Amino acid sequence: MRIVFATDLSDANEAAIQSRTCLDCLENIGVTEVHLVTVVPDNVSTGLPGMDVASNRHDALRTQREVFESAGFTVETHVARGTPHRRINGFAERLDADMIVIGSRGQSPLEARLIGSTARNVARTAVRPLLIERIAAEDSTHSVVKEHLFQDVLFATDFSGNAGRAFGFIPRLHGATQRVTLLHVRSREQRAAEESEATARDRLADLADELKTTRGIDVSTAVRSGGVVDEILTMEAEVGATVTVLGSRGQSRLRRLLLGSTSESVVARGRNNVLLVPPESSTPR
Repeated sequence: MRIVFATDLSDANEAAIQSRTCLDCLENIGVTEVHLVTVVPDNVSTGLPGMDVASNRHDALRTQREVFESAGFTVETHVARGTPHRRINGFAERLDADMIVIGSRGQSPLEARLIGSTARNVARTAVRPLLIERIAAEDSTHSVVKEHLFQDVLFATDFSGNAGRAFGFIPRLHGATQRVTLLHVRSREQRAAEESEATARDRLADLADELKTTRGIDVSTAVRSGGVVDEILTMEAEVGATVTVLGSRGQSRLRRLLLGSTSESVVARGRNNVLLVPPESSTPR
């Protein structure tokens, strides 16, 4: 498996890379090749005397590269200039990456609703599965919020085609996954349409049997009613999920502004790692 690991060379991203447990999780799901990507925004000048931004960033990447190499990964580094989310997605497409990994900070009331601009824009435009890894500040340092990235998976489904594509990605995590919780939240519209709870439970049971039979993973299911985002966030805490897997939707121009109300809100309001799987037919924006 090949990944693009986007880094802004900050202490927060350094914390994600330095976590031995996180690196083990990547190895356990079959990651062998890592492309470290950092982007110099267009508004950063490189013309000042004694200022060579690209060279400085290559030097700064060396330490992060050595961490991955010492863990046994094949690593390439890339320094690009341009709009960060476009260049990150561009690298993922050109390199045929299986996944993009990007760190996300944000602990203030404002940031609870608005994740970092680069992470947010990558999430809204990604055409490859995207892992948003939570990073928290501790005094003057940073650390990952949950080290065991894929140990306890919460998969929230509305039984749409997008959700089905996201479900299809879960078996790729099985080397690091011990438990999976399958969740369906019956929204007001579904209850009004008289979709029965029993039907939803049957559909979840079929998905659970598929994972148990093919992967031997411990699977549980839950059907809840209420606000979809609130119920997902509540379930994250109840089951101790280390990653929440969601299908992202959106093919129109609105995708530039809105990832999808559920995905956007879970990413913005939650504190869990989130793996977003885009529609198969997504095209770069």
